[in-house]
Amino acid sequence: MDPNQKLMRDQGELFSDPERYRRLVGKLIYLTITRPDLSYSVGIVSQFMQNPHVDHWNAVLRILRYIKGSPGQGLLYENKGNTRIEGYCDADWAGSPIDRRSTTGYCVLLGGNLVSWKSKKQNVVARSSAEAEYRSMALTTCELVWIRQLLQELKFCENEQMKLYCDNQAALHISSNPVFHERTKHIEIDCHFIREKLLSKELVTEFVNSNEQLGDILTKSLRGPRIQFICSKLGAYDLYAPA
Repeated sequence: MDPNQKLMRDQGELFSDPERYRRLVGKLIYLTITRPDLSYSVGIVSQFMQNPHVDHWNAVLRILRYIKGSPGQGLLYENKGNTRIEGYCDADWAGSPIDRRSTTGYCVLLGGNLVSWKSKKQNVVARSSAEAEYRSMALTTCELVWIRQLLQELKFCENEQMKLYCDNQAALHISSNPVFHERTKHIEIDCHFIREKLLSKELVTEFVNSNEQLGDILTKSLRGPRIQFICSKLGAYDLYAPA
């Protein structure tokens, strides 16, 4: 998507064929099952299914042009010699111009291979970037715990510590230092689920530089080189590229 464009509900003229818009966006939603790089942009255009405008349709066409430029894009799964579970979480604070809600994005890697990802608008308006990031950490922690329990039932991986990477220092301090909790009473109690997992040694949090934050692709519009860099880190490749 165009990083400089913010789509609104009632901008421009109405699109003449809303049914066509809904059918095409529905197909794009199905495509996000194997294309994590489309999750954020498809999530944005899917918010206007009820009453699409021309600007919304043009945004969908832009996504199609991107897909046409990378027809064989997919995910590559390799045996990298470990079964470590890692999660990258990010949040775009107040990124929605419609209701000022933040967007949570996370990706979970098993042995260096991408196995789960999500781009989702948060249910409440966050009053600070730290709160938005902390809610993102809580959602990612739930996904990490679920994947670990599933793998343990399958007797697939060892009982080793999971890693959660976040690029917000304030959110990391809140999760590890109980003193900071006195300043965050406006955050719902269930968000402190993270701290319980830290105390039980099931999870460890680490800071990651914003340039290495893989969750960026699920929370905001990015330029081409940045998209290519993150896709390469997540194991995305071109099926039809020469060896």
